[in-house]
Amino acid sequence: MTFSFLVTLREGVEMALIVAILLGYLRSIGQRKHFKEIWMGVGAAAAVTVAIGVGLEIASKQLDGRIVEGFEGFTMIFAVIVLTGMAFWMKKQAAGMSAELRAHVDSALSRGSMTALVLLAASSIGREGLETALFLFAGSTTGNSGFGFFLGGVLGFAVAAVVGVMIYHGSKRFPMRIFFQATGVTVLVLAAGLLANSVVKLYEAGIITDLGRSPWDTDNVISITSNLGQFLNTLVGYDSAPSLTQIALYWGYLIVAVGAYLFLPMGRLRKRAPSQPAPAPNTAT
Repeated sequence: MTFSFLVTLREGVEMALIVAILLGYLRSIGQRKHFKEIWMGVGAAAAVTVAIGVGLEIASKQLDGRIVEGFEGFTMIFAVIVLTGMAFWMKKQAAGMSAELRAHVDSALSRGSMTALVLLAASSIGREGLETALFLFAGSTTGNSGFGFFLGGVLGFAVAAVVGVMIYHGSKRFPMRIFFQATGVTVLVLAAGLLANSVVKLYEAGIITDLGRSPWDTDNVISITSNLGQFLNTLVGYDSAPSLTQIALYWGYLIVAVGAYLFLPMGRLRKRAPSQPAPAPNTAT
């Protein structure tokens, strides 16, 4: 539940931020009538995201034995690559994201292309939706994907929706910069766990033949088969007897990714300045 809640909260707030910027800008320039195009784009992105998630689930169910383990292992690795890239992209682009989205809106309105508005919302939200679908599927393959996993995802999106409403109405109370900084690190920790779990899947599929010895075994303290062990395995990649390969991948990725995320110079989140309404188009003939 915690895994899916954290994933959908982080990704959901990114989606809510995009929608709030688009709707807020249209409101500021007196173009509320185009709200429907934004919501059409959001709906299309949501449908594609659900389709991707269902497709991944169906594909995994159609495969048998070692093949499904290999499929899940490679999906985990792909999810880690995508999520790592998007975490850094979001940190770098966040400061200029509002201006960029507004420029796209201005371009669509000046050309009278409402389809462009739909596509703008769909592509912006769809990018976050792809991340969410990949991350949730990868996390669900660890075996902790029952009702609690689903409930956590729903709660994360619900909280994100509340945050989106706050942003749209200009609330200064939500600490946007701190939120993205903290959840960005959280996403990287979750990704480290997925990476460590991925090699186990590939080993079970016979793709990797040796993971190395296990330097310790804490099964008598927290069994990997217990509820707590399964929870920690899903959340942070816990293994009571991890192999040297798992340990090296987990800590190597975590140190490099989190260190780069925190200390490499990138764009910073900043408060959005109040937008100035665009001049009304001259329709005089």
